[in-house]
Amino acid sequence: MALSTDDIKKIAHLARLEVSDSDAAATLSKLTGILGLIEQMQAVDTAGIEPMSHSQDVVQRLRDDVVTKTNQRESFQKISPVLGNGSAELAVDSGLYLVPKVIE
Repeated sequence: MALSTDDIKKIAHLARLEVSDSDAAATLSKLTGILGLIEQMQAVDTAGIEPMSHSQDVVQRLRDDVVTKTNQRESFQKISPVLGNGSAELAVDSGLYLVPKVIE
């Protein structure tokens, strides 16, 4: 695909960029080089080559899945706030914290 200086100026206009004539010529040579490289890469026969998920054969080291902390729900719920209104009952029901109704 051959580009011209007019094409560079149209692309710059679409991108809302101001490009001078000297900048357009420099950009034209750079884009022509990039497009030439892409054409070379597309010309390579990749039939029979399996796609890779990573450029190197790396394996992530994983640690053993071991429980390090115990369930402390009961001890946390023992220190929960009280319901209020003169009641000494904790604001806990069936293992869940009770909170005031916010949405009516």
